[in-house]
Amino acid sequence: MEQQIYASAARTATPTAVEVNTRRFRSMVVVLDATVHAVSAALTVTLARKDNASGKYIDILTSASITAVSTNTIRIGLGLPVTANVSANEPLPNVVRVTVTHGNANAVTYTVSAHLN
Repeated sequence: MEQQIYASAARTATPTAVEVNTRRFRSMVVVLDATVHAVSAALTVTLARKDNASGKYIDILTSASITAVSTNTIRIGLGLPVTANVSANEPLPNVVRVTVTHGNANAVTYTVSAHLN
């Protein structure tokens, strides 16, 4: 199943984080496709599990800094290689929060989608 997290738009600030219900799935791939990138702009994508007891979020994986027009993926799921900024080998939690953090106010046009298996 594919879910759109953020539609294509030029953004200059960190948008509101989005929760993805992953309860029926075993793995998740998040794709950020940057199509226009201002000089010196930088983004990171963070995936965090929601702890139901406390309501708090615990980071699972953060991408490397995205500084150019490119398509970037990060993954969570059992059996994946443990690769810094790329993939995490752990069970997919019931709820994952996706956050795209802007390093400054320079505009970047991008889309973000989640692919659930």
